[in-house]
Amino acid sequence: MLPIQKELDLELWKKQLMADPYLSYLYAYPHKTTYRELDPPLSLSELWEKEQGESFFLYMHIPFCAMRCGFCNLFTLPDRRDDVHEQYVAALERQARQWAPFVTHRPASRFAIGGGTPTLLNEVLLDRLFVIAEEVMGLDLSRTSISVETSPDTVTEGRIRLLKQRTVDRVSMGIQSFTDTETTAIHRPQKKAEVVRALELLKQADFPILNLDLIYGLPGQTMVSWLYSLDSAIAYEPEEIFIYPLYTRENTFLKPEQVSASGHDIRMDCYRAACDRLASAGYVQYSMRRFAKPDAAPVKELLPFSCQEEGMIGLGCGARSYTRNVHYASRYGVSYKATKSIIADYVATTDYTKADFGFVLNIAEQKRRFILKAILHREGLELASYEQRFGTGALNDYPELYLLIKSDLAQTANGILLLTDQGLAYSDAIGDWFISGEVKDLMKEHVLL
Repeated sequence: MLPIQKELDLELWKKQLMADPYLSYLYAYPHKTTYRELDPPLSLSELWEKEQGESFFLYMHIPFCAMRCGFCNLFTLPDRRDDVHEQYVAALERQARQWAPFVTHRPASRFAIGGGTPTLLNEVLLDRLFVIAEEVMGLDLSRTSISVETSPDTVTEGRIRLLKQRTVDRVSMGIQSFTDTETTAIHRPQKKAEVVRALELLKQADFPILNLDLIYGLPGQTMVSWLYSLDSAIAYEPEEIFIYPLYTRENTFLKPEQVSASGHDIRMDCYRAACDRLASAGYVQYSMRRFAKPDAAPVKELLPFSCQEEGMIGLGCGARSYTRNVHYASRYGVSYKATKSIIADYVATTDYTKADFGFVLNIAEQKRRFILKAILHREGLELASYEQRFGTGALNDYPELYLLIKSDLAQTANGILLLTDQGLAYSDAIGDWFISGEVKDLMKEHVLL
């Protein structure tokens, strides 16, 4: 964390902050690379019995893909074998049965199945996930928002029919690019014809929310080809579009120098052009990445839910779980050898009732998480909610937030601290800036397997 600067240093601070807009993608806080062995392991029954949120978020992680894309550092293993998938789902069910007594005292208002590629599973195994959610975890699927991730090559009429029967109201498909040379460059053997076929099937199914993911800054990409992909996605009128800057990370096929191979990093130019194009197409910006139609929402009558207060119940190897003061998961790896070994250990486990790898959040880290979960989204941080939760004021606890306001990266309006348009563009840099020194040290010390 930078200290509060003198007034004369404000422009220098802003310049330093904006020098690298793409330091890291902060989708959770603290980052999973801060997780360490918990000694002694923590009892899940004790962790969850005091959680007070009105509802929880159930997540299932399916760590299998047909292939690993060149930019991917997610916890996933290229493996199409049905027998491997079946052993994994059986382990996930064992875990669910052991966890259910600890976490079903509150209903789940959200249920997501991600990966990996969940729809790589055959229809029988895919349906078994919903049976586990409903019969073991006690979900009322009619009142639960359900999101499932997919990929073009796994979209079939049978799987779509199953998702409709199970009342899935959001399907998210990663396309990344409509240009074959760009997908080839990121080690993704995907052809535009395959994407078009999958999109036509999904549109016919008429899910309440269809989300499409695109990436800008790909090797060989130009502004013309980026807008071609964006316009191609818009033409299908999805309810949501997520746009991601290309990140290159440790243990991925793509390397940092490939982002700006032409000598110019076009990512910020692509982002600004996309904001304009999506706005003209009627999409509202909710974060640096998420753009949605104003009426995009599940059609179900949902239970109350707060993204800052939720308990995340993560089933499956690689899934993270969040209680108010403890985040925990299985070990994390990216390499084929490490991922395969971690999954094998998970499948062989018989006792899932302890958290033995994670991060314990003190009050200061809970406050940072609360702030970051809010200000990186268009809705912003409701200052009264922060004070109600912690008994102190956010701007008093972290007066460095005034730097954002004085630099026109944020503003306060009606009791809400929110980023400006310029602030949203630099969300990743702002997120990285606000990480505590202790968390940054742990992230730097982490050795990725």
